[in-house]
Amino acid sequence: NFRLPKDKTGTTKIGDLAPQDMKKVYSLALIELTALYDILGTEFKQQKAVKIKTKDSGLFGVPLSVLLEQDQKKLPGTKIPLIFQKLIAHIEEATLETEGLLRIPGVATRIKSLCQELEAKFYEGTFNWENVKQHDAASLLKLFIRELPQPLLTVEYLKAFQDVQNLPTKKQQLQALNLLVLLLPEANRDTLKVLLEFLQRVIDNREKNKMTLKNVAMVMAPNLFTFHGFGSKTIEQSEFVMAAGTANVMRFMIQYQKLLWTIPKFIVNQVRKQNTERQKKEKKDKAMKKLLKKMAYDREKHEKQEKTPNEADVPQGVIRVQAPHLSKVSMAIQLTEELKAGDIVARFLSQKSGNVQTLKKEEVFLYEIGGNIGERCLDDDTYMKDLHQLNPNAEWVIKSKQS
Repeated sequence: NFRLPKDKTGTTKIGDLAPQDMKKVYSLALIELTALYDILGTEFKQQKAVKIKTKDSGLFGVPLSVLLEQDQKKLPGTKIPLIFQKLIAHIEEATLETEGLLRIPGVATRIKSLCQELEAKFYEGTFNWENVKQHDAASLLKLFIRELPQPLLTVEYLKAFQDVQNLPTKKQQLQALNLLVLLLPEANRDTLKVLLEFLQRVIDNREKNKMTLKNVAMVMAPNLFTFHGFGSKTIEQSEFVMAAGTANVMRFMIQYQKLLWTIPKFIVNQVRKQNTERQKKEKKDKAMKKLLKKMAYDREKHEKQEKTPNEADVPQGVIRVQAPHLSKVSMAIQLTEELKAGDIVARFLSQKSGNVQTLKKEEVFLYEIGGNIGERCLDDDTYMKDLHQLNPNAEWVIKSKQS
């Protein structure tokens, strides 16, 4: 039973880092995954799919990017296809205690008819969901995943996901899956996350529905791991052999999904290192230009201007925390060994003034900005003194994730 070790500088989840830092995470994860597969003697090669004609509108057999573009016109900010969300919601509305849920298929002719009707009426809002039985909705959900013109786990990395079963230890399999999740495009990753969370809720009702982790993994694996777009007969011929192995990979993805959506500490540290080196280079280049211009006086003046506000009046062991959206917009905080990010947020939220403060504790977070990281949302258990030592030049800001 794998667990993340507690880290005083806080756990970093996907979505906690700024986009510019996530680009670095992607590059580092690719290097790390290649090295891991190489050390373990498993070939890692990004695949290329045979070009296939794809639909540019509709619901089934439409690329994720096209679907989201359609959906965002209806509902700006949508990250998961609306049809995908609706099918899951419909299955759950009928209760997750139904025996054989996901395993018992709907009637094939009815599924085909429902598909056609959904294509015609879903976006118009005239589709009658009362006609869709629970097993039909489950079959439609699996069909949606299978019919994606590019697999949900992507063409590039599907084989790498399949090959996780060949790694020698469960710990290495989990490491590889974590890195592969980091490499997925955002739309694929978000959709996969919603799917895995739903599958876990199905498993939570296993006493009634008889769908254990093993059963759900066996049923769902073929939908995620089978793809005929590589133009390779060997993959099709080995599907039967592969089935049991990919079911184990599927089981791991469901069981350890919370771990898979975290960014390993060593990768976050590498991002910090890259940012520090970039800042040093920028500083060096800047100094060189100034030296060539022989403007020593201006350089000195510029450096004074660049000093951060309150730098002089903040004593050692104290940080200045900004909260522009709260009633108390700034506070000097004395760092102690036990002070955590959550304590600082709580301290600000206790400073209420009339109707100015409407945000709740679960809506706001402390952010680490600048220094050797672009931007990072901190979990409440982050020990601030340890993190400040790791990134002494950071600014500290309280805000909501939405802002």
